[in-house]
Amino acid sequence: MKLDTKPDVCVIGLGYIGLPTAAIIARAGCKVVGMDVSQKVVDTINRGEIHIEEVDLDGLVHGVVSRGLLSASTSVAPADVFVIAVPTPFGENHEPDISYVLAAGEAIAPVLKQGDIVILESTSPVGTTEQLRDMIAKARPDLKCPGRTSQTPDLSIAYCPERVLPGKILEELTNNDRSIGGITPRCARKALAFYKRFVRGECVTTDSRAAEMTKLVENAYRDVNIAFANELSIISDRMDLDVWEVIRLANRHPRVNILSPGPGVGGHCIAVDPWFIVHSAPEETPLIRTARGVNDGKMHHVVASADELVAAHPDAKVACLGLAFKANIDDFRESPARFVASRLARKFGEQIHIVEPYAAELPIEFTDTGAVQIDIDEALENCDILIVLVDHDVFRVIPLAERANKLVYDTRGIWPDQPKTTELAEPDVRLAG
Repeated sequence: MKLDTKPDVCVIGLGYIGLPTAAIIARAGCKVVGMDVSQKVVDTINRGEIHIEEVDLDGLVHGVVSRGLLSASTSVAPADVFVIAVPTPFGENHEPDISYVLAAGEAIAPVLKQGDIVILESTSPVGTTEQLRDMIAKARPDLKCPGRTSQTPDLSIAYCPERVLPGKILEELTNNDRSIGGITPRCARKALAFYKRFVRGECVTTDSRAAEMTKLVENAYRDVNIAFANELSIISDRMDLDVWEVIRLANRHPRVNILSPGPGVGGHCIAVDPWFIVHSAPEETPLIRTARGVNDGKMHHVVASADELVAAHPDAKVACLGLAFKANIDDFRESPARFVASRLARKFGEQIHIVEPYAAELPIEFTDTGAVQIDIDEALENCDILIVLVDHDVFRVIPLAERANKLVYDTRGIWPDQPKTTELAEPDVRLAG
C-alpha cells in the first residue's frame, strides 16, 4: 500500500467501537466495508441508519453511506487494511474468550494478499495478537508472516486498542492518543501510517504485547480507584455517614482525588479487562482481584439495602431510575444498575417500575416479573420510592419540589439536597381533589 493512495479498508465487527471506527475511516476518504454477522445490523447501516446510540454517529454514518464510502456486509471483503473490532468476553471462571478474534482471523485469511495490514483493536489478553498471527500463518502458509520469517514479511500485523468514552466516541477516536503495537517495528510503522490518516492525537509505537498490556492496565487502574470509592461508601453506610460529603472534603487535599462511588462497575471494559491480567498472572494480582471483588460486591450491597427499604414499605410503588452502565448512553453491558433492578423485580414484582429513557423495552430478564417500564414523569407522579441507579441528565435536573415527599435511595449522589428520611411523607391533603 503506497502512502499517497487511500487504502480500501474492511472493519470486522460493527458494534459500539467497530461502527464509529468504520465511519471515521470513511470520513477520511477511504472506502470502507464493514462486516458483521447480523443481517439486521448490515441492513440498517446500508440504509444509512444506526443500531446503537452515540452522539453525532447517525449523521456521520448517513453521510458516508450516501457518498458511497461505507457499506456493510455479512461477508469479508478484500481490502488493503483489516481492522478487527469484535467482542472479547470472559467465561464463568473469568477466563478470557478470544474465540471471536480468532474467528475474525479465519474469516479474513482467505482474502489476504501481499502488502496487507491486519490490526486488532479488540481488548485482549497479552499475546493475543501473536496468536492471531499464528492462526493466519497456519491458514495461509503461502504468505510470510512477521516474526516467523527471516525475509521481508508479506503482511503487517499490529495491535491498537481504542480508549474512548461512550457518548464521546467520535471525538475521542479522533483526538485521543493511540498506542500502536506491532509484531515487529516494521508492522508498527505500517499501522502508524494508516492511523495518521484519521487520528489527530499522538500515535506512539511499541510492540504488540506492551500495547495489549497497556489497555488492560488503563482499565485495571480505574477499577482499583473506583473500588476504593465504593468501599468508602459501604463503610459510610455502616457508620451512618454521608459518603459524598466525606469525599468532597477529602478531595480538598491537594494530592487527593477520590472518585465517585456508584452501584458497582459496568461496561465491557472496566468490569472485564482486569480479569485478563488476573488470568495471566493469578499469583501476582491480589490487589486487582480484590478491587474486582469490591466492585462486584457493591452491587450485592445495593441490592440488600434496596431490598430492606422496599420490604419495609410493602404498599409503596418503587421506581428504579436507570439500567445503563453509565449516564446518557444505551449500553447495558455488565451494568450494575441492570443487575440491581432485575433482582428487585424478581422479588417484588409489580411493585417495581423501571425508568430508562435509553431503552425502548426492558431487557429479557424482566420478562414475567410483573415490573413495567414507565417514564420519569409517571414515576414522579405515582411512585413513592425512587432508587437512583444511573446518573442520567434527565434525572439530575429533577428539582427538589418534585421529589421532596419521596423516599430516595441515591446510589449516585445526584441529589445532595434530598431530605434524609426513612419514612414516606404523608400526602398533602391540601392538594387532594
